[in-house]
Amino acid sequence: MITLYHAAQSRSSRIVWLLEELAVPYEIVPVSIFRPMTGLGVPDAINPHPDKQVPAIVHDGALVAESVAIILYLTDALPQAQLGPRAGDPRRGSYLTWLAWYAAAMEPAIFAAMGGELEAAPMKRRSHEAVTRRLLRALEQGPYLMGDAFSGADILVGSALSFARGAFPESAVLDDYAARCKARPAAVRAAARDDAAGVQVPAREATIA
Repeated sequence: MITLYHAAQSRSSRIVWLLEELAVPYEIVPVSIFRPMTGLGVPDAINPHPDKQVPAIVHDGALVAESVAIILYLTDALPQAQLGPRAGDPRRGSYLTWLAWYAAAMEPAIFAAMGGELEAAPMKRRSHEAVTRRLLRALEQGPYLMGDAFSGADILVGSALSFARGAFPESAVLDDYAARCKARPAAVRAAARDDAAGVQVPAREATIA
């Protein structure tokens, strides 16, 4: 059993999607978190994440936190879902590169754009442009980042585009990719579970807030 510590409409929503793609038993423990963008929410005492944020999972006694780490861990631990090439597969290097690129390049570019930093910071603008070029180059060969094979990297990038489509220029390629990811049956199921978790406010949060 995999236990996900989850706050609705947060980075842990993509892990619900991952778990639905993996098609394995899991449980969701709703937790409250502090949300810097709104200033709302409080850390939850039962959340095992080192910083009381999400996502965090517990699997076979192992605690794993942060989206990239969880996606790599679970796609390795559950290879039957074929969401990540295994060690020895020639595509493994590309998969690891996309996971690292998301954390090192794409996410910072998103927040720079959302924070209105691109015009005043030429280096951030160039980095954002490089991220956009790389996405378009990969998806023009598409339909997914690694060609025909949907992978854990698409969960990271697809969920980020769904959340922050406005951080990138108009593009039918990006629109079609985001829609393709969002329409996957596992993504639809995950969205429904995320919505349900959003109305299950833990009593801990209600008494503190």
